[in-house]
Amino acid sequence: MSFAYPVMLDLAGRRCLLVGGGPVAERKMDGLLTADARVTVVSPSLTPALLTLAAEARLHWRPREYVAGDAAGFALVMVATSDASVSEAIAAECRARGVWINCADDPGRCDFILPAVFRRGALTVAVSTGGVSPTMARLVREELEARLPDDLALLTDVMGDVRRSLREGGISLDAERWWQALDGELRSLAAAGRTAEAQARLKERLGVSG
Repeated sequence: MSFAYPVMLDLAGRRCLLVGGGPVAERKMDGLLTADARVTVVSPSLTPALLTLAAEARLHWRPREYVAGDAAGFALVMVATSDASVSEAIAAECRARGVWINCADDPGRCDFILPAVFRRGALTVAVSTGGVSPTMARLVREELEARLPDDLALLTDVMGDVRRSLREGGISLDAERWWQALDGELRSLAAAGRTAEAQARLKERLGVSG
């Protein structure tokens, strides 16, 4: 199966279902909460970490096995169970309802797969092999994470703040102009935390006033 179209999903405030309460479910939960999704977990038991999240009302727990109809009303379903028959039943229901599903270690039943990810503030780097080798995706992610400087998060904030202010003023610039605006001085100012100077330098390079 080919997973060739990468996307970033906005799950903020959207209902997502996670089936399973073990370590794999715990890892999937981390990404869902980072995305500000509203998560319901169906599982007879939970790991201590997931129990803590339930006690803090950061997830809604249905302490039982999955039953037909559980996928109704959810934008996304993730399955983290080793029971192939359960995964098959959930996948069939999701397909019938038009709900996207991800089954851990079972790409044949997935509508999407999860890349290896690391973040630098607002900057997210995702690596995928399209399901061919998650281990290779992890290897590349770890090598990139070790090599990319932390100051990229600061530069991303500068770029984002200036872009937002220009758009609020009715100014829209093409991608090439933004690319040409990047230079060593801008990066140095951002890395040093001299935000106002970095923003001024960026606007100068973009050829805009203010």
